[in-house]
Amino acid sequence: MIPNITRGSRMGGLMVYLASTDSDKTKNAHTDPHLVAGDAAIMSWYDDGVLDRDDALAIAKHLDQPRRAYGVSVQVKGFVWDAAKKARVHVGYKDASVWHCSLSLRAEEGALTDQQWGDIANDFMDSMGFTAASGKAQCRWAAVNHGTSENGNHHIHIAVSLVREDGTKASTHGDYKKAQQTCRELEVKYGLEQLSTVHATRGYDRAEKATAVRDEREMHRMSLARKVRASASASATEGEFVRRARETGMLLRPRYAKNTTDVIVGYSVAERPKSGERPIWFGGGTLASDLKLGALREAWMDSPHLATEAAAEWNAAARNKRTVSKTGPEKATPPAQVWVEYTRNATALAEQLRSIPRDDHATWAKAAREVSGAFAAWSYRLEPTPGPLAATAAELSRTAQLRAPREHSKPIALPSIAGTAMLFMAASSKNKTAAQTALMVQLINTAFAVYEMHQQSGRTREAQRIRSVVENQLAPFTGTMPKAAPADAGQQQSAEAAVPPRAIDIARRGVVPIRPGSALPTTPTAIPAKTYQPSQRDAGTGLDR
Repeated sequence: MIPNITRGSRMGGLMVYLASTDSDKTKNAHTDPHLVAGDAAIMSWYDDGVLDRDDALAIAKHLDQPRRAYGVSVQVKGFVWDAAKKARVHVGYKDASVWHCSLSLRAEEGALTDQQWGDIANDFMDSMGFTAASGKAQCRWAAVNHGTSENGNHHIHIAVSLVREDGTKASTHGDYKKAQQTCRELEVKYGLEQLSTVHATRGYDRAEKATAVRDEREMHRMSLARKVRASASASATEGEFVRRARETGMLLRPRYAKNTTDVIVGYSVAERPKSGERPIWFGGGTLASDLKLGALREAWMDSPHLATEAAAEWNAAARNKRTVSKTGPEKATPPAQVWVEYTRNATALAEQLRSIPRDDHATWAKAAREVSGAFAAWSYRLEPTPGPLAATAAELSRTAQLRAPREHSKPIALPSIAGTAMLFMAASSKNKTAAQTALMVQLINTAFAVYEMHQQSGRTREAQRIRSVVENQLAPFTGTMPKAAPADAGQQQSAEAAVPPRAIDIARRGVVPIRPGSALPTTPTAIPAKTYQPSQRDAGTGLDR
């Protein structure tokens, strides 16, 4: 169950909107608007009959009566965007005595009865501290059900006056976090689908989706996130990331520390607009919590020289000039042997993940981030339009995004497959190879380990989403891949024994894993631990950028 809180000053306007059935005046078509819960006085006057405009205004007057009677003003800080400072600035205060929260279910959960919604609304209000259960005078409130949204989500709206019956103000401190915690508790109590308290993905505005549907394209937010993830995973340094990201066609602009032009503290990206249109910018953190610049930097090498190089590339991107470096590692073609190395690393990672505790969320998030980056890079290389590789990358990225990263310890060291994305970015966009198949098999094994972790942790929603994307989308794609060849062509074994089970067979058996080693020689060959290094870490302690 998902809560969404907003604040306002016009109780009458809110209630008229909730009771309206005029599709021209509402974002979604409202049908049969009626009360499912409210304070005692409201519920003694109204039954579950359909509300009209007069009813809405009468209810609003009742809810707002304590504020008017006591002359209490409830205000919050007002902010406006300052183009010169490129930041939101405080410009006084504004009235905000109306607290509004919607509680919605996923479309797949179906609909609840009015009795169920009424019980949930009452429990929710008690937990939020707006009723007499708090030991204070109650707030006046009403909960309205007006049908499902255009996306099929059954939901209710709760309108609350923040002036209590005795004229005191209700506290809303920490209401966003408290609402989330309350919903998790109510999910358990009422047998609803339990959303994760560990992972959280970024949402999107309804207008974004409507525009994408109108233009028959993918939402920019999703395509940008995939390109950023692929570019970041394929890069060893920040400067390399900027160059790779620009090669995907994105526009980049840095966010500088105050009064500097060489200390970059954030970034924004946009798809290149059509002629006559303006770009629509998204901050890295608004794409995904693990795509903030600070989070990305944790995986890159750092030194004073590399920081200077990165600043030069960011400045070039900001001015839409050519990249500073013309011979970066993104221009090189990795040797064939690197495919063997990263297949081995992916094999080892899939095996070791099964020994990682389920509550080591930071380690699982790091592993999911690397696998998601690999699929995102492969999608960029092979899919002109988003397909199964993009879907797999998006699904695994959910596990990479922790709701509160600072609450978790640092991830433990595991075999790294970060360079896998580099291989896919450098691969041919036309030819699929046996080496790609061998690596893909082990990436699916890693995805299966993430699936198992969610399943055993009781997060059935996350587990089912991963299983569904592998079975329904990745399986048909893997059927077009060539059979995997042995990693060591010099090893003597029959062709039949050399071919591992196909990735499509994994999906069709219900994500049953292939044990690591199936696509690799049983006798290790003498291969250095790292055969391909895009760049070397420079000496030094690094800069505080």
